[in-house]
Amino acid sequence: MAQGAMLDEWYPVGLFSQLHDKAYKTVLMGEPIEVSLDDGGSATVTSSDRRALPVCVRYGHVWSSLGAPQKDLFSIPEADQPGRRFVDVGVVRVRCSPLRAVENFLDIAHFPFVHTDILGAEPHTEVQNYKVEIREDEVWATQVKFYQPQAAKSASGGITTEYMYRVPAPTCSVLYKTCPPRPSEWDVITLFVQPLAEDLCDVWPWMALFDDVTPMTDLIHFQQTIFLQDRSILENQIPRLLPLDPGMEIPTRADLTSVAYRRWLKRHNYTYGAQLVAQ
Repeated sequence: MAQGAMLDEWYPVGLFSQLHDKAYKTVLMGEPIEVSLDDGGSATVTSSDRRALPVCVRYGHVWSSLGAPQKDLFSIPEADQPGRRFVDVGVVRVRCSPLRAVENFLDIAHFPFVHTDILGAEPHTEVQNYKVEIREDEVWATQVKFYQPQAAKSASGGITTEYMYRVPAPTCSVLYKTCPPRPSEWDVITLFVQPLAEDLCDVWPWMALFDDVTPMTDLIHFQQTIFLQDRSILENQIPRLLPLDPGMEIPTRADLTSVAYRRWLKRHNYTYGAQLVAQ
């Protein structure tokens, strides 16, 4: 089971809508847990020894922790913005470190090669200069721009898309990107990662969009297609755990967000799913 700083974080453990059918069993960082509804209709999470675990419901998901979180779950203000459609994309199981899953979500350079003719295309492969900083103990990447043939399901053609990336928790990332129907707003796409083991995770994407036209099924299918393209890459990365030693992998200019994320993890002693030294 996990120890240290990672133990006291909030983690997604399933969709709240699933609980209306029946209780279900899952795993959090090696610990079997059960998620259910109590008689009053509130979500509960219990460990294998029937210990009641912390629980909250937000962004369509049930969140829990094996420890004692010292702060509330991070805020996504757009989740309270009128007019948005909230999309529970479902879950994808991936045989990789939960930290690898987040880092891949932060990577822009792979768009033309992995998501060809959707999020990127040759010869538009250059990652322009962008800014990375720590804001209120979160990793932020801003001024990220990339040409995309189909930036969203609502996009009718290729556009230069602007992005902002935010890492508010070790296994969660929030992406803000150009909203084709409303250029003054941001589409919000998140990646909530449930660590099952150090090299296995369930990934729960969730979206808050301005899109009144596209059928919900198409929105879900579009995002699942994107992530399933990523899964084959993630499951073949070596080493399987995320290296935190700066000498283990050689970064490029396009990897500024990844470098900042790894340094942030190391500074906070987030080591579950990480490889600390070269083997």
